[in-house]
Amino acid sequence: MGIFNTHKKDIASAYDAYADMLYRLALSHLRDPDDAQDAVQDVFVKYTCSAPGFTDSDHEQAWLIRVTVNHCLDLLRRKKVRAYTPLEELDDISDGSSGLSADANDIMNKIHAIPEANRAAMILHYLMDYSVEKTAKTLNTSVSAIKMRLSRGRDALKKFMEEEENNV
Repeated sequence: MGIFNTHKKDIASAYDAYADMLYRLALSHLRDPDDAQDAVQDVFVKYTCSAPGFTDSDHEQAWLIRVTVNHCLDLLRRKKVRAYTPLEELDDISDGSSGLSADANDIMNKIHAIPEANRAAMILHYLMDYSVEKTAKTLNTSVSAIKMRLSRGRDALKKFMEEEENNV
């Protein structure tokens, strides 16, 4: 019984420490508050079931982030296969009622058009204020690879912005 209580405390403290961050990460990938909440719940269910042994809090945080990103990608893949929008909802989509300002919504759409590897690096570094080193550790890659992904992501955003200016 003591082991179970210790594990229960670990889960509660991990939830308190990381739930908000994981929610923001899931929301940046999924762009739906309900899906993001579900994703965070699913990640903590995996955490509870697998009871991984972590060397330190950074290892635990990196594991939770990686599992969250992977879970969001799985959800997006499944959504793409089952994509369906009722005609009644098309007006709601076109009026931009996503809760974000028009500019923020436009930037998020552009970020989601960037390839996944570059997008993940940009979200962690620019939206979640991770250092390049921490982003590299979280994504399990080298610092130079993250710097390249950030550079490519910025170039892609710049290209999208220039195309938009040329179309106006």
